[in-house]
This record gives sequence, C-alpha cells and structure tokens, in this order.
Amino acid sequence: MSSPYDPEHAPVGDVGTALMMIDSQLKSIHDGRTEADPEQQALTQQFAASLGREGLDDVLDGACTLIYMFMTWLREAHEDHDKDVIEYVVPNLVATMRMMPKSVRPEAIPTMAGLVIAAGTGLSPNLWRRQYGDWTEEELNPLEATAFLLAEHINRITDDPDFAIRMITEALSRSDED
Repeated sequence: MSSPYDPEHAPVGDVGTALMMIDSQLKSIHDGRTEADPEQQALTQQFAASLGREGLDDVLDGACTLIYMFMTWLREAHEDHDKDVIEYVVPNLVATMRMMPKSVRPEAIPTMAGLVIAAGTGLSPNLWRRQYGDWTEEELNPLEATAFLLAEHINRITDDPDFAIRMITEALSRSDED
C-alpha cells in the first residue's frame, strides 16, 4: 500500500550542499577541532544567506535525503545481523543529542527522532516533517546534527572515517550516470 510519505513523492533537494556541510563537520572533528571555527561559521552563514529561502529549503530537503540514505544503509546493515535499526540507532542518537544542549535543544530531540524513525521505516523524513508545518529556525542545527551523527555512526560501524560521505558521493555519481 502506497503512502503519501513514500520517498518517491519527496523532493531530493540539494544533497551536494548538505553533504559538503556534513563532510566539513566530520573533517573538523577528526582533525581534533572541538570548537567551531568562527571564520568557517561566518562563511557558512554567508553562504546560507546567499541561497535565499528556496535554496535553503533545497538544502533542508537535501539533509533529509541524506538522513533517509544513511538510515537505509543502517537498516540494511542491521537486518543482515537480524537486528532492528530503530532499536539500535535511535536510542544512541537521542542519548548523544541530549549531550549536545548548545546545538540541539531538548524540545527538538523528539522531532529529530521522528525523522530518523520515519527514514528507518522507509518513509521520507522531509515529507513526514512537512505535515507539521515549515521548519523552524530552532530545528536547523538539530537537523544538521542528526545527519552528522548518522554519518559518524556509519563511519564508526565501518571503521572508516570517510565511508558515509564516500557512499553518498558514489550513489550521486551513479545517479548522474543514469
């Protein structure tokens, strides 16, 4: 039975820009930087402002597409071991977000968990979220943190610090070829 929240009904968005932002964060963490680089933050804010509302919406959709792709990979990996992705990924994600009060306010955690659960059950996270209205400014950092944490989780599982980004890059390359 088809659902209006099935991924085929969802906009893909600007996956490239969303991926670049996540990759940048992953690299800064692996380079040992724990504090945000003020220059990098200023460039990111300037870039976001240059996108305009439509461009920003495309990046938000792209981040949701990344969450969907990461959760699809995680679901398949967990199923290979007869485990439930929701049972193993969501509690870890929520616990990690609770330790990030500067980036993820407590009231945003249920929405981010809902996005991950939607993606983990094969639904489009952006269409699932859209039913509750427009994104709020308070949800932007938690959305980015969610995509980042899922990528980092995949990298830890595979013991490869570049696996998640490479997986998406290769998928994008294959889709361009088609």
